[in-house]
Amino acid sequence: MSVEPKLFGKYDYNVTVRDPGLVRYISLRPVFLPHTHGRLRQRFKKSEANIVERFMKHLGNPGHSGKDHWWSSARTTGKYATHYKIMREAFEIIEKKTGENPIQVLVRAIENAAPREEVTTLGLGGVVVLKQVDTSPQRRVDLAIRWIVQGAYKKTTHSKKSAGEILAEEIMLAANYDSNAFAIKKKQEVERQAASSR
Repeated sequence: MSVEPKLFGKYDYNVTVRDPGLVRYISLRPVFLPHTHGRLRQRFKKSEANIVERFMKHLGNPGHSGKDHWWSSARTTGKYATHYKIMREAFEIIEKKTGENPIQVLVRAIENAAPREEVTTLGLGGVVVLKQVDTSPQRRVDLAIRWIVQGAYKKTTHSKKSAGEILAEEIMLAANYDSNAFAIKKKQEVERQAASSR
């Protein structure tokens, strides 16, 4: 008799993805410890990695936001044990505050923060034109994860709360589609720009 592994030995994977466009790109493959040791580094393989692992990888380097390159690159670390502790603490807080499975809350936050359209620049006869384009499902997931992590990362600066508390707060705000979440603000801003560039 095989037993399905639970994340961190506590959380089961009975989770539904409501957005049909993201079903193939949010992997909920059951794992106990979300760490593939770089086995999925080939192109397009990241969609096969567990979504919690992909989220934890972004904690190491949240990516550039505006002109804060020094703060978001030089000061970040890639220690897996640190990311593991932060994620575990965040999940415990989410479970205590919402009473729901934290994996389901994380998936809902990613679905809510994923932009459907964005703007790209086209050069037409020497003139740069902004044009609205649909966002691919893989990029939607990537942007949602990046924005949630960046929002938590910005709030940790000069804060007395722990990184796990702030991350849990950011995930719950995004899951509730609250415009106080950095990811939801960014999504609305990007979609507003796209709507004006049609």
